[in-house]
Amino acid sequence: MILDSSSIWSKNYLYLCGSNFLIGLMFYMLATILPLYVQVGLHGDEQQMGLVITIYVLGSVVARLFSGFLVDRFGNKKMGVIGFAIFFVASVSYFGVKDGLILFLIVRFIHGMSYAIASTATNTAVLALLPVNRQGEGIGYFGMFLNLAMVIGPSLGLFLWKSENIYIVLTAVSIFSALALLFMLRIRIQKPTQAAPQNPLTWRDIIEMKAFPISIVSFCLFFSYSGLSGFLASYTNELNLSAVAGLFFILYAVMIVGFRPFIAKLLDRYPDHYFFYPSIILFGAGMLVLSQANHAWLVLAAGVMMGFSYGILNPCLQNIAIKQVSITRSGAATATFFLLGDLGYGVGSYCLGLFASLTNYRTMYIGSAIIAFLSIIVYWIFHHRTAAKTVHSL
Repeated sequence: MILDSSSIWSKNYLYLCGSNFLIGLMFYMLATILPLYVQVGLHGDEQQMGLVITIYVLGSVVARLFSGFLVDRFGNKKMGVIGFAIFFVASVSYFGVKDGLILFLIVRFIHGMSYAIASTATNTAVLALLPVNRQGEGIGYFGMFLNLAMVIGPSLGLFLWKSENIYIVLTAVSIFSALALLFMLRIRIQKPTQAAPQNPLTWRDIIEMKAFPISIVSFCLFFSYSGLSGFLASYTNELNLSAVAGLFFILYAVMIVGFRPFIAKLLDRYPDHYFFYPSIILFGAGMLVLSQANHAWLVLAAGVMMGFSYGILNPCLQNIAIKQVSITRSGAATATFFLLGDLGYGVGSYCLGLFASLTNYRTMYIGSAIIAFLSIIVYWIFHHRTAAKTVHSL
């Protein structure tokens, strides 16, 4: 329960943060290692490397279509437990299908569906634990755990992959998934005072249109980001800088964690565009630096730039999406936001992998930077301009 009217940190909040961290850790571990496994163990090309990420995200996208409705209808605790339970079963199932590409992709698809259900439940549940006047700050800290997983996951995955033994990675993922399920089982969450309407499922239960505009920006951001987790290890190998990949993600994490407490407190105090514009420009610039890197220090400088900027962008955009709706529609808004984000990540992984196979990794990262810069136009059209008109009309 919430300790007082203005408290953020509670036992339940920490359990949710732990679950959020672990599911993100497993996602990014596998997103980094499985393309390498396809390349080394299954002798696949860049397009097939991207496919193992895309099929996972496709499963996530399919589940996002109804996960928000299910969370609003049956409750975030119940759907969270179901999502994490399926996630655990899928994690263990990799042991039986690791040598067959078709069955492997089927498990990836189911794993992606469970990720969507579990993450929608946790991201919605956290809203029930936060005071309204500190939601931006609370979401910021909550998102920090996922951002931390985003950078620890690839580093940990690369460390466990040193001997190129997929069993070691899969064992770690199975243990983490069991622990995440345990955290979710221990959470106690109050239901909203206003019950969600028990009407038949319609498209409005699937997509929250008020959150859709900012979710398009999320699509662009995740499309651009997808080239990092899926292909950075292969890119640094080409540059004969393989040892720098793990350090890149560590620096990425340090920048997120080091500045997040300060940034989180500011999200509720200043207009959204104060955070978005400088951050997305810095993110795109970091991608350009990475595309031209020929020394380790340039790769690491890109990690610092993108880590700092991404650590601001993700909670900023999610906070905007949540502010558009009431608490009873928070599940649909969260699902819509992550639906477009997942879609951007999945489409980006496949398209960038295909682009890299036709050109090279340097050109691919230039393309990622262009997508990031284009999101500035998308943000202005779909959110900033509309928000400004709303304020002026009051």
